Amino acid sequence: VLQNDSVVAGGGAIEMELSKYLRDYSRTIPGKQQLLIGAYAKALEIIPRQLCDNAGFDATNILNKLRAKHAQVRLGAAL
Repeated sequence: VLQNDSVVAGGGAIEMELSKYLRDYSRTIPGKQQLLIGAYAKALEIIPRQLCDNAGFDATNILNKLRAKHAQVRLGAAL
């Protein structure tokens, strides 16, 4: 069992970054394409959510922390 949940190799970081990028991109597109890209971005977040659930963590709390970290860090920078 992990005693420190602040650093997990992998841990859905790629999926969260892709989700963030797609959500931001979807806001620049009009019409139904915006909804499609937004839904795909949301679907990518299922992977880190499932990882949290499998590890016994509160998925909502962890995903909110991940979103906040990804909002702070510019693309390509290490978390």
